Amino acid sequence: MIGLVVVSHSRRLAEGVAELAGQMAPSVAIVPSGGDGTGGLGTDYVAVGEAIARADSGSGVVVLFDLGSAKMVADMAAEEAEGSVVVVDAPLVEGAVAAAVRAQGGAGLTEVAAAASSAGAVSAASVVDGDVVRADVELTNSVGLHARPAALVVRALDSLDASVVVRFGDESADAKSVLALMGLGAPGGARVEVVASGVDASEAVRRVEELAARRFDE
Repeated sequence: MIGLVVVSHSRRLAEGVAELAGQMAPSVAIVPSGGDGTGGLGTDYVAVGEAIARADSGSGVVVLFDLGSAKMVADMAAEEAEGSVVVVDAPLVEGAVAAAVRAQGGAGLTEVAAAASSAGAVSAASVVDGDVVRADVELTNSVGLHARPAALVVRALDSLDASVVVRFGDESADAKSVLALMGLGAPGGARVEVVASGVDASEAVRRVEELAARRFDE
């Protein structure tokens, strides 16, 4: 499984981002590397290299960074690493979340890196054409489409050949995007419409209904 490293000038920021992403991808090694090594703001080349080594299970590592010299340090550490390492220029929080979810689903290094790099783009709802399968689904858990439930939906749909949209009120979101689903603001107890098309449309809707039936593993 692909590992992640979060590089920040702030130790607490790196740890916070790693903690958030880890909530959505419990099996993924997400290692924070923040601060200058002496308790101050900055980056530490040695610490970043060690973080990469800890995150690498043999499949590769994606490294995300916040700003400025963090990219230079990340690039240097990646060049010296023994395994396959990709440094991605992406919004730190959004990129880490998107990459973690893809890694949890078993995606390869290129796919995980691409998920991170595209996280900053505005996520529009998927286009649904052809034969359509629809379902009205109640969000039976207490938090609705918050971070972890949204991640479960994305992982459930990731391998399917289907375009899936979730609609709440006047808003709609691509059901394969954690951030888009969270952006709906659909709370626990709300009802959403799931609309799918494609070869696996019926299976896609069934999986979302199944998640709701078991309260999104709350």
